[in-house]
Amino acid sequence: MDAELIGELVIIKDKKAVALSEKSHYGKYNQEELQLSLIEAFYLQEKGKINIFDRENQGKIISPHQMRKIIQNEDLFYRYIVYRDLRNRGYIVKTGFKYGSEFRLYERGKSPGNGHSDFVVRVLTENQDISVLNFSSYVRVAHGVNKKLLLAVVDDEQDITYYNVEWTRP
Repeated sequence: MDAELIGELVIIKDKKAVALSEKSHYGKYNQEELQLSLIEAFYLQEKGKINIFDRENQGKIISPHQMRKIIQNEDLFYRYIVYRDLRNRGYIVKTGFKYGSEFRLYERGKSPGNGHSDFVVRVLTENQDISVLNFSSYVRVAHGVNKKLLLAVVDDEQDITYYNVEWTRP
């Protein structure tokens, strides 16, 4: 399936994109086109599901290597690593922007429109410092929206350790 890079979105206008949206819950379907984030598009490209063309560069195809560079230049690489891992484990992963996190995560069997997400996911690197106040606010926001906080810590070897953090009352 062909897709087109337009700014920070990748657009698919093929009718087959409906299945990607409805069945697999990728992107946002809008007026006969599927809008994918750079992370979603790179994942689908790596899986061999889409070919990405560059509108601004005479429609030339963007290789996975070039797409990886775009992801890195946008400072999205560690998020991508976590996204890819969670998708490969069978979870539906959507943006968590309105919850102050990178992603929201749906348990297996749930999906947008068919239940609420169970987790908000924060992506950190093993060398990243976070203050106690920021950590506390992550937990408080997750609790306030009835979700668990999943901290995804990516190390230098791109291995991920997940920490499930829940607010409790003493």
